[in-house]
Amino acid sequence: MSFRRRITFASAAAVAVAVLLASVLVYVLTSNELHGQVDAQLHNRVDNLRLIEHHPARRHSDKLLDALQGKTSSSQQLFESGPEPGANALRNVLPRPNQVRGYQQLVNGSGAVLFRSGAKDVTLPVDARTRALANGKGESFFRDARVNGIHLRILAEYFAPGRVVQFAQPLTEVDELLSHLRLILVLLGLGGIALAALLGRLVARAAMLPVKRLTQAAEHVAETQDLSGRISPTGEDEIGRLAVSFNAMLDALERSMSALDASVHAQRQLVADASHELRTPVTSLRTNIEILQHAGDMDVSERELLLGDVVDQIEELTLLMNDLIDLARGEEQNVGAEDVRLDMVVGDAVERARRNSPTTPLQTTLQPVLLSGVAPRLERAVVNLIDNAVKYSPEGEPVEIVLAYRRLRGSSIGGGELTVRDHGPGIPAEDIPHVFDRFYRGAEARGRPGSGLGLAIVRQVVGQHGGTVAAESAPGGGTLMRVKLPGAESLDPGDAGGATPPAGANASPRVHA
Repeated sequence: MSFRRRITFASAAAVAVAVLLASVLVYVLTSNELHGQVDAQLHNRVDNLRLIEHHPARRHSDKLLDALQGKTSSSQQLFESGPEPGANALRNVLPRPNQVRGYQQLVNGSGAVLFRSGAKDVTLPVDARTRALANGKGESFFRDARVNGIHLRILAEYFAPGRVVQFAQPLTEVDELLSHLRLILVLLGLGGIALAALLGRLVARAAMLPVKRLTQAAEHVAETQDLSGRISPTGEDEIGRLAVSFNAMLDALERSMSALDASVHAQRQLVADASHELRTPVTSLRTNIEILQHAGDMDVSERELLLGDVVDQIEELTLLMNDLIDLARGEEQNVGAEDVRLDMVVGDAVERARRNSPTTPLQTTLQPVLLSGVAPRLERAVVNLIDNAVKYSPEGEPVEIVLAYRRLRGSSIGGGELTVRDHGPGIPAEDIPHVFDRFYRGAEARGRPGSGLGLAIVRQVVGQHGGTVAAESAPGGGTLMRVKLPGAESLDPGDAGGATPPAGANASPRVHA
């Protein structure tokens, strides 16, 4: 069953319950009111009987009362005397103008009917309770009974010792009124329920229209994988907030899918580039090994030359594989990030470069800078920058490394900046936009060792730490690599807003030649 039908049925059921309760309440109140009026009329009959001495036939009142109360020996003859005043004793208890004439009956203690008025074939039923009341036991009471098919309301009232007067009034009109009322209430109830169902269906259709649009949009996304569709919120209610949340979810999914597509494309490109780069050294290595395998009478010097080539090719493959592994790991999140003294990381990278390239002077100016990041990855990026500068610097020419905290002009906000400059041939202008691409090697770099992944790793690591890296042509020749890290903080007390250095840490700049 659809949600719209459930709303329709629920509204119709709620109205049905309300109509049923209201109908029952109206019917019960009306029935009690009508029966109460009949009971009041019967009580008035009793009052009229007790005031019979005020009847216009006053000259007979004493005689009538004595006869009714059984105080004379000729009471039975009085009741049977036909047109005499005794026969009209109870007939003289006339109804008031707003009352309906009914039936009257006088009963003695044994249950015998002494007199009755009204229709001759209507005898009011006398039960044990009525006989007990005639004998002075109990109180007056009302009861309903059917006599000759007539529904009667009967009041039994103690009148005198051994005498009970029964007054009855037909409930025919009351029953007809209640029957008509039942019919009207049933028709009104059915009409109200039908109207409620119709209105509930219309309201449910209007209320479910935004939900229908949401459903159609979700089904469209599920069928077509198209995340570009959006839903216009219709208000600030729950449905409107749901539409806003649905649009936000689609935005997040679209961004995630775009990032996933970009990641998959990058992985495929990396695999394709790696396959291309691996093909040449692997082919050369296989060729050299096959020559060594089949050339048993090769000269010793030639064999040593081939073995040297094999070792160099293995080292080249090892370097390439390590760089690929670093690139693959670099796609992971910065798990285990901590506060890192960037100046110490740069200092360690410089010492490592001095050991590997003792003929290249490394001049450093390092200002204490604190950065939240992963120290091994940062060190690998700095090492790649320095190795790249050393590789292209002429022998004896210095490589200048500067780490400083720079503020934005007119602001207290700043960040760390690392520059590495060499005095080599520089980078052609057409190659500068591509030097950080994977496996990209310019014309000047193709004859030099390397995998073409070093600067790509630098860009990846810097980007993961919220920074940027760029290559520039240095004044006077050479290349300047500039790394900006906005998240870094200065540990120099002279920089306002700088971070507090750890206890015992030297916060002054370090300058080495």
